[in-house]
Amino acid sequence: MSASGTDGYRVRELGSGTWEAYAALIERHNGVWGGCWCTWFHTMSSEKERDADANRRLKQRLVSEGRAHAAVVFDGDEAVGWCQYGAPAELPNIKHRKEWEATSVRSPDYRVTCFFVDNRYRRKGVAELALQGALDLIAEAGGGVVEGYPHDTDGAKKTASFLYSCTRTMFEKAGFAYDRPKGQGNCVMTITVAGK
Repeated sequence: MSASGTDGYRVRELGSGTWEAYAALIERHNGVWGGCWCTWFHTMSSEKERDADANRRLKQRLVSEGRAHAAVVFDGDEAVGWCQYGAPAELPNIKHRKEWEATSVRSPDYRVTCFFVDNRYRRKGVAELALQGALDLIAEAGGGVVEGYPHDTDGAKKTASFLYSCTRTMFEKAGFAYDRPKGQGNCVMTITVAGK
C-alpha cells in the first residue's frame, strides 16, 4: 500500500517495514493503555493476556501474518500516531458489543477501533490524518462500508488520553454519518469508501 501525507507528515500502512517505528512509539508510552499494545480489540476477554510482553508478541505476530492493520503517521522516520482498522473478524471485540449486535442491521466491511497519538503531537491534527490514512488504505484494498465507534462528547472537553476512539465531531469532518448510539457516550458512525 502506498504512503500519503500532509504538512510534513507521512502515513504508511502498518507492516514489517513499519513495525520497528510503530513498536518504538508504543514503547515510548509504556505499552499504551497499561501494556495493551493495541490488542484489546483483536481478542475476546477469555483470550486476553494481561501482560505487556505477551501483548507485544501477539501484536507482532498478527502484523507479520497480515491480520493487524493500522495507518501509521510518521514525522520523518519517527512514528507519532496511528489509527487501527480491520475487518470485523480481525477486530471482534468492540466496546458495548452486545448492544451493537442487538441493534446492527448488517456487519461492516471494516471497523475503525482505536487511535493513539504520541503525547508530544496531540492536538496537532495527527489523529485526523491517521483516520484519513486508514480510509485511503481501505480504498486501495477495494473499499467498502466502514464503521467507527467514537465518543459522542456533545461538545464537552475530554482529555486526549481518554479519547481512544476519538470524537463524533472528528468522524463527521471525515465524512462519516451518525447511525445510532452505542453504550454510554459512544456511537456508531458509517461511511462507504469507494475502491481505487
